[in-house]
Amino acid sequence: MSPAAAVAIEDLALVEQTQQGDMAAFGRLVSKYQDRVYNMCWRLCGNVEDARDLTQDAFLHALQAIDRFQGKAGFYTWLFRIAVNLAISRRRKDRHAVRLSLHDSDGTRLIDSQASELVRRTGGPRGADPSVALETREAHRILLQVLDELEEEFRVVLVLRDVESFDYREIGQILAAPPGTVKSRLHRARMALREKLAARMQSGDGEPPG
Repeated sequence: MSPAAAVAIEDLALVEQTQQGDMAAFGRLVSKYQDRVYNMCWRLCGNVEDARDLTQDAFLHALQAIDRFQGKAGFYTWLFRIAVNLAISRRRKDRHAVRLSLHDSDGTRLIDSQASELVRRTGGPRGADPSVALETREAHRILLQVLDELEEEFRVVLVLRDVESFDYREIGQILAAPPGTVKSRLHRARMALREKLAARMQSGDGEPPG
C-alpha cells in the first residue's frame, strides 16, 4: 500500500468516527492539517491574521458539512477546496486591504521556505552564496510580492502546486477542473510569474537595499 493510500484510509476512518459524534477524531484531523491549511491561506490572502481566521473557518465549515462527506475525494483535498473557496471569497471582499503582512517570525520563515520552492520549480533567479543571504531574502520577498500580484487563477494554482506540492489530479479536485486544464493554467502561471519578476528587476524596483 502506498503512503498516500494509507493516509486516505486513516483520514476516512477519522471522518467516519467524527460522523458518529467523536470530536476527538476530528481534533486529530485538525492537528494533522491545520499547518498546511494555514500556510495555503496565508499565501492566498497575504495576511497573517486573515490566514488564521480562514483556517479556523475552513475547519468549522468542514465540521458542519462532515455528514455530507462521501469519500469520493481525499479528505484533505475536500478540506483544501473549502479553504481555497473561503480564501478567494475573502480576497475579493478585501481587494484594497494591505497585503503581505510578513514582519513576524512566521512570515520570515515562510518567505524563505516558500520562495525557495517557487524559485526551484519556476526556474526563477536563485542565489546559493551564504554571503548574499540578506540579498537572497529580499529577492524572496519580492518574488512573493509578485506572486501576490498575479491573477487569481494563476496565484491559486501556483500555491497549490509549487508551494503545497499537490499533484494535478488533486488540484483538479480542489479547483473542480480537469487535470489538463490544471497543467495548462500552471504553465501560464509560471510564465506570468517569471515575466513579472523580470520586469520588476529590470525596472530597479527589485534591487535589494544597499
